[in-house]
Amino acid sequence: MARLKDIVVDADHPAALARFWAAALDGYAVAPYDDAEIARLAALGLTPETDTSVMVEGPGPRLCFHLLPGPRSERNRLHLDVVAGDRETEIARLLTLGATRAREGDGYTVLRDPEGNPFCVVDP
Repeated sequence: MARLKDIVVDADHPAALARFWAAALDGYAVAPYDDAEIARLAALGLTPETDTSVMVEGPGPRLCFHLLPGPRSERNRLHLDVVAGDRETEIARLLTLGATRAREGDGYTVLRDPEGNPFCVVDP
């Protein structure tokens, strides 16, 4: 039986999007870079800020923000739903982090992250 390893999100700027989601989700943080990884990136002409694949770790599935430049369709094949005890308070917090409001639904609000990827804040 297969198990979920990572949720991968295509991004124009993986580091910035990883920081947004690390701040948006309780208990998550951008995975730290050790000296060996920084050296590996430097050999490729990259830094943690320009890394093409940035990981965010926490209590649930790991998130991977992967560079995929170029045009994207209006509708993504995958989006995240996050739950909050007080949806409006959480929406306000996410808006200060850089999210934008897209539309309201019955028991949920669709927001877009800083790169325009849709996600929902749902009632418990």
